[in-house]
Amino acid sequence: MGKVRELVVISGKGGTGKTSMVGSLAALNSGAVLADCDVDAANLHLLLEATLKEAEPFRASRVAVIKEEDCLQCGLCVSLCRFEAIRDFKVDPTACEGCQVCYHICPTETISMEEVISGQCMVSDTPYGTLVHGRLGIGEANSGKLVTLVRQKARELAEAQGKSLIITDGPPGIGCPVISSLSGASMALIVTEPTLSGIHDLERVLAVCRHFGVRALVCINRYDLCLENTARIEAYCREQGIEVVGKIAVDLAVVKAMVAGQPVVVHKDYQDREVSRQIKAMWAEVQARLLA
Repeated sequence: MGKVRELVVISGKGGTGKTSMVGSLAALNSGAVLADCDVDAANLHLLLEATLKEAEPFRASRVAVIKEEDCLQCGLCVSLCRFEAIRDFKVDPTACEGCQVCYHICPTETISMEEVISGQCMVSDTPYGTLVHGRLGIGEANSGKLVTLVRQKARELAEAQGKSLIITDGPPGIGCPVISSLSGASMALIVTEPTLSGIHDLERVLAVCRHFGVRALVCINRYDLCLENTARIEAYCREQGIEVVGKIAVDLAVVKAMVAGQPVVVHKDYQDREVSRQIKAMWAEVQARLLA
């Protein structure tokens, strides 16, 4: 089996159409393992009509627990807790940040730090291949660790299934989950839009790609919303030596197909529309560069 390549689809901001794009790429290449690393708001499984196969708990946080029968109620933990998580000598697990101050200062050692389930890592079947996705619990931290777990699981499955490609739906922004998604990836496809915020955040996420040495390509989604801004993005990419591999037009067919639970490129009513042809042409360009 050849080297497993990973294409990470990212965007500097939310709402650019990144997940819709990933869904179409998955449908165009059913020989790939899929990963959804937007663990704070994973939704690729909805578009791909995924069927859950397995789920394992994700543990990455610890919270303080007071053994009430041994507590002297001296009040030291209450006074030193910066997060006001201890009331009536009981710990509120939603307020506890796991800083361990109370654990270390308790004179009777009646406070312990216990692991909690912070989310789930799941494997599902889709019509286009196996999907690995994560779900972080409400208010939980360590999303970067869950992203790493999802990517590791996807790579293990790709190797076990003899697949040569992983297509990853990355999180928006430039924070820790994005860094965890990009580290070690073969290539990044940045989906942007012709708005001022889209241009600004494209520049930021491109800087992250460069920092980690990940080659980036750009897709301008809904390019005909503002042709002037599209021209600005193209000029900026030329200056930076970044290829624009696709320009996708506005088409409500994308939304209608999504509501029907299908990527637009395979929906029987829309697979021959111009927007579908544009996505297919872009995928051909991306494939050529992935294999180069």
